[in-house]
Amino acid sequence: MDRFSEYRIMWVLVFFDLPTDTKKERKAAADFRKQLIMDGFIMFQFSIYMRHCPSVENAEVHIKRVKSFLPPLGQVGILSITDKQFGSMELFTEKKERKPPTDYTQLELF
Repeated sequence: MDRFSEYRIMWVLVFFDLPTDTKKERKAAADFRKQLIMDGFIMFQFSIYMRHCPSVENAEVHIKRVKSFLPPLGQVGILSITDKQFGSMELFTEKKERKPPTDYTQLELF
């Protein structure tokens, strides 16, 4: 199988709905977002972050990492999809279709 197959490359999406009523809850939500960003996730929508992963194995590493810093309250969902599936997503802004973001960098060490 091709090393960079659109069926092997993965996207991990993290969806969350976290309470922000108290100062402690707001801090926990902010810390969760910061940890996602530190792990290479980028904001897709306000409560949806995504990360490009070169393989299923790499996606599993990042999913495990997200699970390690889940906030104590709220709901968090984690979804991994292939690059092929991600590429077939239809996105609309102001009723105008736009392409999915592709601003990721593939780092390869020899």
